[in-house]
Amino acid sequence: QVQLVESGGGLVQPGESLRLSCAASGNIFSINTMGWYRQAPGKERELVASITRGGSINDADSVKGRFTISRDNAKNTVALQINNLRPADTAVYYCNAQILYSGSNGRYLEVWGQGTLVTVSS
Repeated sequence: QVQLVESGGGLVQPGESLRLSCAASGNIFSINTMGWYRQAPGKERELVASITRGGSINDADSVKGRFTISRDNAKNTVALQINNLRPADTAVYYCNAQILYSGSNGRYLEVWGQGTLVTVSS
């Protein structure tokens, strides 16, 4: 009944930038925390950054200073600006959100996007 759709991934060279976007759709009443996770080949999924409805941000030490998360509460969107990309940033990036919607029985449920691939290579 609700879905998250990511966009903006692709193949880039080291040092370049990308902006990932994620839009939530469906019969949504409210969204709590939104965030981005990534999963590199052979590794577990890890938190990149998250942002609460009020704008409080939690980001991984490995991306501080290079990644910036932002959201638009009115549009139910979250974005991740990624600067100075490194080969180690190569991963599938997933959008995640805690959503209260018509079919969630009054609870905020965790919803995942399908992922967008970011490849950093020269």
